[in-house]
Amino acid sequence: MFPRRTRIIVAILLVSALTVTILDLRGGRGPVASLRTALSSVLSVGQRGAAFVVDPVLSVVDFWGTWAGQRELIAKLQAENATLRDAVRRSSEDRARAEALDAMLRVAGVGRYRVIPAEVIAIGPRQDFAWTVTIDAGRADGIEANMTVINGDGLVGRVLEATRGSATVVLLTDASASVGARVAGSEEIGIVSGTGRQDSLELQLLDPLAPVNRGEALVTFGSKAGRPYAPGIPIGEVVAISGTAGQLARVATVRPFVNVSTLTVVGVVVRPPRVDPRDSVLPSAPPVVAPVPAPSSAASSASGSPRPPAVEQEATPEPSVAPMPEPSGEPRSNG
Repeated sequence: MFPRRTRIIVAILLVSALTVTILDLRGGRGPVASLRTALSSVLSVGQRGAAFVVDPVLSVVDFWGTWAGQRELIAKLQAENATLRDAVRRSSEDRARAEALDAMLRVAGVGRYRVIPAEVIAIGPRQDFAWTVTIDAGRADGIEANMTVINGDGLVGRVLEATRGSATVVLLTDASASVGARVAGSEEIGIVSGTGRQDSLELQLLDPLAPVNRGEALVTFGSKAGRPYAPGIPIGEVVAISGTAGQLARVATVRPFVNVSTLTVVGVVVRPPRVDPRDSVLPSAPPVVAPVPAPSSAASSASGSPRPPAVEQEATPEPSVAPMPEPSGEPRSNG
């Protein structure tokens, strides 16, 4: 047994604890509540002081951790954006290349030219010529000097020389270039010469009295065995005429159909057509639809509503295309 004094102390403590608990639960505002309020004030001041000292440190640590993650995310997004931009650029280039090839094959198909497709890999002057380009096909692909070069718009030029894996092409716009031409429709013959400008050619008709008008198109007259120029290839359109009929110095200015500054895919004519295609390679003008006369009431009642006349469509001949050139392994250069 505990001594009597100990029992009295324990009883007093128990009674005091129960009293304080009952007073606190009943919302008393005695000395216990004042003590609790004072302790809370002291603790809140200490908490605010600790937060004032510790929070900036924690914020800096959190900032650097977040910034490191953000830098990694930014670098990842930048790499993804660069990949997407490169994919879009390649897709656009491939689409443009495919469209140029389709246009060139259309010209080859209509004119019955056997061609070898090639791509322009360099542009610049060569020897005595200011306007030349280099293509990625050569003797290994069957290309020789003085072969005609075309694209989807018409005449590009002629092959100057060929190596095993590449060839140099003199463009029609070069000042030294000249080609026999024929005016579509009137069949008048003349000589088209380059001027050294990419947007201008000159035409001089053999007959100074022959009529020539603005807007008339020109096609190649053709050379023996189709070299250096195959027949029937579109050259350009007359845009201006200087001089009057009968003057020997009468010259017409011609805008070429081919834009030599945007050359991509071309075709080298390795075999000309057996028959001159004349003007068939030129883009056809839109057909003129004649008005259909209104039927009489008697014919309408007898046969019903009139039917429009059937339209016959001419089939487009398939192009004759030589195989695409294989990579030669030789370095590509402009020289």
